[in-house]
Amino acid sequence: MTAHKDDQHMYEETTNGIRVSVRPVYLEDQSSPEDDHYVWAYNVRIENHGEDRVQLINRHWKITDGMGRCQEVRGAGVVGEQPVLAPGDSYEYTSGTPLQTPSGIMMGEYEMERSDGTGFEVTIPAFSLDSPHMSQQIH
Repeated sequence: MTAHKDDQHMYEETTNGIRVSVRPVYLEDQSSPEDDHYVWAYNVRIENHGEDRVQLINRHWKITDGMGRCQEVRGAGVVGEQPVLAPGDSYEYTSGTPLQTPSGIMMGEYEMERSDGTGFEVTIPAFSLDSPHMSQQIH
């Protein structure tokens, strides 16, 4: 995986006609490197390019920090919502994550349901969390 210094880098993945694009941004003002506290926001856009109406039911994230420690987050919906997307619709939200290291990687999937009740998983593209503090030595 190539590390991108550009905060505006976008990561995209399409599964079953559902396109997920993620744009991570390092939040300097909310981070305190001296306390090993680094915070990122990530903007997610979900687009329905398929034929069916779908609803986002659950999310599952796998967050790995720069030391290789992994935490998994599971929950209903995103930002308290379980959005319904008709064909051609899109839904956008912003969330965030703190890490104890100046870099990391996030990936995961959304559990979706079609209007006929069948479920499927949509891949969230793996994206790197990079900060300007990555190259500094930790004393």
